[in-house]
Amino acid sequence: MEYALEADFLDATKSGANGAGRLVQGIEFDPVGKRRAYWLHAEHPGDAYGALQNGLQSRPVLASEIAHIYEKQRTQARGVPWGAPVIRSLRDLDDYEVAELVRKKTEACVTAIVFGDDEAQQGIAPSVVDADGNRVEQFEPGLIAYARGGKDIRFNQPSATGGYGEYKRASLHTISAGFRVPYELLTGDLSQVNYSSIRAGLVEFRRQIDAVQWQLFIPMFCAPVWRWFTEAAWAAGQIPTPDVPVEWSPPKFEAVDPQKDAMANLLSIRSGTMTLAEVIARQGRNPDAVLAEIAATNAKLDALGLVLDSDPRRVTKTGSAQTNDPANDSADDDTANDPASDPADDSDTDPTRPDTDQQD
Repeated sequence: MEYALEADFLDATKSGANGAGRLVQGIEFDPVGKRRAYWLHAEHPGDAYGALQNGLQSRPVLASEIAHIYEKQRTQARGVPWGAPVIRSLRDLDDYEVAELVRKKTEACVTAIVFGDDEAQQGIAPSVVDADGNRVEQFEPGLIAYARGGKDIRFNQPSATGGYGEYKRASLHTISAGFRVPYELLTGDLSQVNYSSIRAGLVEFRRQIDAVQWQLFIPMFCAPVWRWFTEAAWAAGQIPTPDVPVEWSPPKFEAVDPQKDAMANLLSIRSGTMTLAEVIARQGRNPDAVLAEIAATNAKLDALGLVLDSDPRRVTKTGSAQTNDPANDSADDDTANDPASDPADDSDTDPTRPDTDQQD
């Protein structure tokens, strides 16, 4: 049984020499540098109950039983999260929003302050008291404070601070670049894009995801899981060999403009730069199953005598009937193969033709 484990299960404190091998952040290597085992916690280190019951002890698990998924950016034992370069930017944006919110709340607290009629009566720091004569040390929204001897009221006028939206948008652009996600997908903000710009951004993002699928998840996760499955089936006597070929078909991307993408696929097929099976596979389906379904559908339509506008065998792209109807072609082929219908062999049916046997 397979389990998906977070990277936190790997005991990063295990580093140093280990007999003839060595340990690097919880990964055990043999003397030649091959991964031998992974030291995993029995419970998640962040689980207080599990850590209390079982402690933070880790045990080695054979590397052949682990599918370690990470991006190999250099010679490294473990991966780095995509968002690691912009963690500080996330914290700064959060601090900025908190500070802005506190400033707004503070400005909204004091509505007005009643001062004395003479500036000399106020002193340098006039004390503010409430209705009961107690000093005001905490403000609240809508507060009207009274200075000692106050007779003149002055209303609070919060200052408008600009640049909040620009700073937040710029920060989110930096964060989206760190996570390798387009800004529009990260925030859902489509106010500053058009069709061309969003399409260009999605094309690059999809190319990146395609590389991650084929260079990361399929070789490092899908292939080991398939190998474990076939080996288990072979050990159970269900298949004759554990080496079973497999083809991977990642989920398709939804088209921004389906009509243009369909026309591009059609031109690729007609020009010979792409096969029909390849186009079907890009849609996330099995080409053999799709073609078999098309053949079965066409046979059923022919048996029922139905002609659909979507049938290229009967109808052209402009909606006109095909001149070479496959049904007529099959009828002509049957007539051509019928000896009784051969006009060259009609000696028994043409009374005007002389009988050569009688002439002789």
